[in-house]
Amino acid sequence: MEAMLRPYDLGTTQWYVLHRLANTGPTMQRDLVKVLEVERATLSAIIAVLVRKGLVEQVPDSVDQRQKLLRLTTAGEALWQALPDLTAIHDIAFKDLDETAIATAVQVLRTATERLEHFMDRS
Repeated sequence: MEAMLRPYDLGTTQWYVLHRLANTGPTMQRDLVKVLEVERATLSAIIAVLVRKGLVEQVPDSVDQRQKLLRLTTAGEALWQALPDLTAIHDIAFKDLDETAIATAVQVLRTATERLEHFMDRS
């Protein structure tokens, strides 16, 4: 994925932000923290880069000015349309694998990650 995005000067998390905004539409920044499962500070840094690149804009929420609504700019939409289809990565990685086995692997990894995060929070 990184190799496919490198020519576009995008990282994977930047791509996920663009993907979310392109497919879901304008999104509150706080909601992306949950969806992407990243730290608030990490996402803030990523959003700052996307804003500097002119791909995303932050608009103060009409109800709570402290909250930011994110949306693609015209340049962000144009870049999104120019990006390669990354679904091929999924198809290559998971071709001919049983859906149940994939779901089990995802659940095991999610549980392990949650346990490690919980452990780190207690430390």
